Amino acid sequence: MRQLETARGPFAVEDFGGGGPDLLLVHGTGHNLAVWAPLAECLRGQFRVAAFDLRGHGQTPQDSSDPEQYWRDIGAVCAALGLRRPWLLGHSTGGYAVTAFAADGGDCAGIVALDGFVLDPRQTPEERQAWHLPREQLWDLFRYGWRATPAEVEAYVAQVIAQAPGDWLNAGVPAAQVEAFTRRAFLAQPDGRLLRRPTMEEIAVVSRPDPDAPIHPAVDLYDRLTRPAGFLLATRGLYATRRAALEAVVARRPNRRLRLLDANHNLHLQQPQAVAEFMIGMLDGIPAGAA
Repeated sequence: MRQLETARGPFAVEDFGGGGPDLLLVHGTGHNLAVWAPLAECLRGQFRVAAFDLRGHGQTPQDSSDPEQYWRDIGAVCAALGLRRPWLLGHSTGGYAVTAFAADGGDCAGIVALDGFVLDPRQTPEERQAWHLPREQLWDLFRYGWRATPAEVEAYVAQVIAQAPGDWLNAGVPAAQVEAFTRRAFLAQPDGRLLRRPTMEEIAVVSRPDPDAPIHPAVDLYDRLTRPAGFLLATRGLYATRRAALEAVVARRPNRRLRLLDANHNLHLQQPQAVAEFMIGMLDGIPAGAA
């Protein structure tokens, strides 16, 4: 893992190596590039795989000052890594990020979204905010923005690992993987403390997109998407009840594919081999097990 200078500032990146078409992995809110290690291992035989920490996350030092920066960063990161017309695979918020980038004309071969879709009409910032968890609940669940001592972080990491088997997001994820991405979520501060990223301020910035912007987290985004696109829907994930809406999106173009996967929201951590098979299948346009 290293810091990479790009036209849009420094980013923490990991080049997992491999051979074949270029592939960039884009994580979701609260995660970081450490979540991709199992999937990258499954894909390195077919792709050259890379990942990065989104701004406001992990070990990337810069934060967001507008709601579009995080997905617009994809092009700069790809250029700095030397990725040529890469495939893009994103999870949760990262699923929207890769879709937005491609829909805006970003250079890529195609995208795959893992349990990260936009299936509702455009909403005002106030309407969107009504669907978000209260700050207190986000704190209780994830400690976003916590400034902790090294000892407090160690205790917290141990607690997350111990609770993982019964956690709706981390159940079934190996303990070593839970430890890796939890520990990486803390960025060292000048005063010796560590900051849990993202902060509440980061979430507030990216949660208020301009409702009149051409690229917006709403279902009309898919009208702009012409690249090949794959969609993996977790049967126990955040969109488990939205299958019909997603099927309608997939039906709009012949170069779109859908697969249901028996997993929770963190399907790439639960079933990396199944996700890899779907991604590899996209090269031929017929993912294994496509619905």
